[in-house]
Amino acid sequence: MSRAVLRTGMWLGFYAAILWAWWMMFSMSREMDLDWIGRPGPMGQAMAAMDPRMDMYMPMAEFGPLFWMWAIMMAAMMLPTLVPTLRSYDDLIHSANGTRAGWLGVLTGFGVVWVGFAALITGIQLVLLFGGVVDMLGIAKSGWVAGGLMIVVGAFQFSRVKEVCHGVCHAPMTYFLGHWKTGFTGGLRMGLGLGTFCVGCCWGFMVLGFVGGVMSLLWMGLATVFMVLEKLPQIGHRVTRPMGFLLIAGGVLLLAFPLSYGG
Repeated sequence: MSRAVLRTGMWLGFYAAILWAWWMMFSMSREMDLDWIGRPGPMGQAMAAMDPRMDMYMPMAEFGPLFWMWAIMMAAMMLPTLVPTLRSYDDLIHSANGTRAGWLGVLTGFGVVWVGFAALITGIQLVLLFGGVVDMLGIAKSGWVAGGLMIVVGAFQFSRVKEVCHGVCHAPMTYFLGHWKTGFTGGLRMGLGLGTFCVGCCWGFMVLGFVGGVMSLLWMGLATVFMVLEKLPQIGHRVTRPMGFLLIAGGVLLLAFPLSYGG
């Protein structure tokens, strides 16, 4: 198999994984009778109204099914943001001693970190669910909670942690040059590091799922587009703080009119 064919096949497989993850999220949304903003239709309203402590089988109140949902969601939302990073490594295959195995290692390491984050946020959602903070669909029950989350995530956009983590995500080539390791194992180690910085940069947009509903395809799409823009070298640094202002303003509005949130 020629190198060009191998490269093309790997990229096609990568994009196919993204399409599969989005299709799975769309299918789950339809099965749960949800609209594009994650609000329930007749069947979804019945599920959302159920008490999660009742003695019946409810997948969204169990760790396994909920973790599976979050893991697929991480793939749908975060794999597109990895394209600039994988392209940077692709360049090093030609100009340095990078390999296709190393490329797969970077992808694997990145995925491992985000799957770990999926497990963490699954636990958080279950705590919030059984604590009465969110409903069965992961939608905050109070405008105060939703507004507070938006303000916290918006303020984080101005923090030093955000600046450092975004700097790494925004310039993956610099990270590769400073942490270069060869082969699959080397790529895996670099992928784990890049994934950790990526979580540090983007965790807030995952938490915002509790504002719009974690099954909201609209929220997923908008968050994915913004996180991709943040990582583009031409405009990445220009969108971070404006988004912070928008989130804080939106949070203030929800705090000012809490009764209007969530219907």
